[in-house]
Amino acid sequence: MSYSQLYGWVMIRLLPPMPPLVFARFDNLSDAKRHSQTLKQLMPDGKFLIFLDIGLPMEQEE
Repeated sequence: MSYSQLYGWVMIRLLPPMPPLVFARFDNLSDAKRHSQTLKQLMPDGKFLIFLDIGLPMEQEE
């Protein structure tokens, strides 16, 4: 089992015009939300997203 499978909740920071930056992984949603609230207090103009990375395998083209 890989690190990304153990910590399925991913937090990204949106930094236009750059691609989104994955900077934290969490094993449960409540930890991710608490971390997000703290970051919003420290960086009120920052834009953050939390989502569940289910890790579906990508289909290979033939």
